Amino acid sequence: MTHTERTLIRGARILGGSPRDLLIDGETVAEVGTGLSAAGAAVVEADGLILLPGLVDLHTHLREPGREDSETVLTGTRAAAAGGFTAVHAMANTFPVADTAGVVEQVWRLGAESGYCDVQPVGAVTVGLEGKQLAELGAMHESAARVVVFSDDGKCVDDAVMMRRALEYVKAFDGVIAQHAQEPRLTEGAQMNEGIVSAELGLAGWPAVAEESIIARDVLLAAHVGSRVHVCHLSTAGSVELVRWAKSKGWQVTAEVTPHHLLLTDDLVRSYDPVFKVNPPLRTEEDVMALREALADGTIDCVATDHAPHPHEDKDCEWGAAAMGMIGLETALSVVQHTMVDTGLLDWPAVADRLSARPAAIGRLGGHGRPVAAGEPANLTLLDPAHRAVVEPGAFASRSRNTPYRGRELPGRVLHTFLRGRATVRDGVPV
Repeated sequence: MTHTERTLIRGARILGGSPRDLLIDGETVAEVGTGLSAAGAAVVEADGLILLPGLVDLHTHLREPGREDSETVLTGTRAAAAGGFTAVHAMANTFPVADTAGVVEQVWRLGAESGYCDVQPVGAVTVGLEGKQLAELGAMHESAARVVVFSDDGKCVDDAVMMRRALEYVKAFDGVIAQHAQEPRLTEGAQMNEGIVSAELGLAGWPAVAEESIIARDVLLAAHVGSRVHVCHLSTAGSVELVRWAKSKGWQVTAEVTPHHLLLTDDLVRSYDPVFKVNPPLRTEEDVMALREALADGTIDCVATDHAPHPHEDKDCEWGAAAMGMIGLETALSVVQHTMVDTGLLDWPAVADRLSARPAAIGRLGGHGRPVAAGEPANLTLLDPAHRAVVEPGAFASRSRNTPYRGRELPGRVLHTFLRGRATVRDGVPV
């Protein structure tokens, strides 16, 4: 559906630079300059606001089909738009699992109908996420959804032969296997990061080596077959070193970090509040600092939310019975500003790189992650970096409320989001 709206954004700081005007005509950025005017255009006064390309999330759980009680494609994409995202990659651990052309096409169509952001389905690597046989990778790629990223996220493809076959298969169409790095035997019954806090609390530990051993194996496999591997939600200092080493060899290895792993530590588990229960678990302060440095120097390619909504009954219970996961779409940019920009580790052009350009490139998502320039698709987000507010989950667009930031003050607020020139968020409210 093409449209002919014209919008004039006045005085925005594009990627944090000096104030400029930007004219959107239909689905495209028509002009960037100073003193622009446009008869009949809607005007957005953007004094003091940062203009970024629309954000791209490589790792979102939209829960539909099957768990619409926690999120739907509609509510999840609305939450994404509220967070400044114009595209998300929807993970395959739905019910039924997105392991066939039919299911990925269903998710893709629901995304197109919602209109809040583009939804790129991620296909399962194995049938039913069971690790026993390869899913229909080729059929999912050939489908209307054009799947290029495959992941059993939530579970690890722990069989080395299966992982090798998957990496070999996706080479045919330049696909990528996104691995949830977790050695299952080393994490049986695990409740939190294995370390001092788990020992004091008497909770079963999830050791760093369970992540690192899979990453080490998988970068070697990717090199061996000449294929692309992407590390989901990397969480330890050791994992950073392995990815840095693999990249130094010129291997096709990429990695993401979640906002919560850039800010929160396993010390929070002392509260026994299941909102802090997540997989991989919150790690140590040392890990957090290593992740920030690695995101800053480009070892970690991008920030991905791992937005994992749960209904309250799956979280408002004792720690051991609670589901793992936390929502993150609506707070991601604020957490990145707080941990990376306000600390001087990243500037705004680098934020555009890590939250838009690189995730779009990894997911081979054309039209997203583009420069903010004339002739480019008008996928844009406007942020007020001076805004400070306490996180109030009741105001979220997501259907779920399991945020670890409730009551915490965070900087920055997304005021406007545009998807191909059409406002999906206006004055901080989804349209």
